Amino acid sequence: MAEKESYEFGAVNGQDLLADRQRGWEGFTQFVTYGVVATVVVLLGLLLFVA
Repeated sequence: MAEKESYEFGAVNGQDLLADRQRGWEGFTQFVTYGVVATVVVLLGLLLFVA
């Protein structure tokens, strides 16, 4: 006979979940902002030194 798997889930706090999502979103937007700034700096460097 196959063993029945049991899962126990703790209570989910909505504020903790929301705070975690906000931290993730802030990290993503910071990464995108730095990526755009780095791209602009590289393109300006190419414009100044290569052209």
